Amino acid sequence: MKMLSAIVFLALVPAIFLLSKCNTETQSGSAKADTTSAVASASSYGGYSTPEEWGHHIVTIAGCGDCHSPKKMTSTGPVENLDLALSGHPANMPIANVDRKEMESKGAIVTNDLTSWIGPWGVSYAANITSDSTTGIGNWSFDQFKLCLRKGKYMGLEKARDLLPPMPWQAFQNMSDDELNAVFLYLKSTKPIHNIVPQPLPPTQAKKQ
Repeated sequence: MKMLSAIVFLALVPAIFLLSKCNTETQSGSAKADTTSAVASASSYGGYSTPEEWGHHIVTIAGCGDCHSPKKMTSTGPVENLDLALSGHPANMPIANVDRKEMESKGAIVTNDLTSWIGPWGVSYAANITSDSTTGIGNWSFDQFKLCLRKGKYMGLEKARDLLPPMPWQAFQNMSDDELNAVFLYLKSTKPIHNIVPQPLPPTQAKKQ
């Protein structure tokens, strides 16, 4: 009887070992799959966890706030006013007090707060690109956003006017669809700020013609 029990035990040992190994491999495979999925997801978002985080990164390194965010003066110079981040040229802020005709004839460019610009093209104002639905891009579609940056069209409309300097859409048009989508999703997630940016002004010489 003891010999029979020993034989049965010895017969069960390989089975127990195989079942244990199978379970370990299954768990290991599941962990590898989860890791692979996480890596693939991060890779899809430029190494970030979400497209919004990736978009925030792109907006930051592209310097979008340099023009689209009003500034406040500090002891070390002007910095972005984060309370008004990406809300564009403040509606009630006057343009720089300069001789526009002289600036335009010399081909010079003058700015006030880095949100309004005077040059040979006239006067241009940085747009409100927050998620506000009436004065920002809150109601834009991704196709509009893509058309705006790919073709330099105001509000992303095919028959609209061209974007004015200093908006560097010629550089941004080289972004991939994934990069543009990440930026778009980030801007859609920003705090909505209601700010009606003035319409651009034509050159002084154009007024006389």
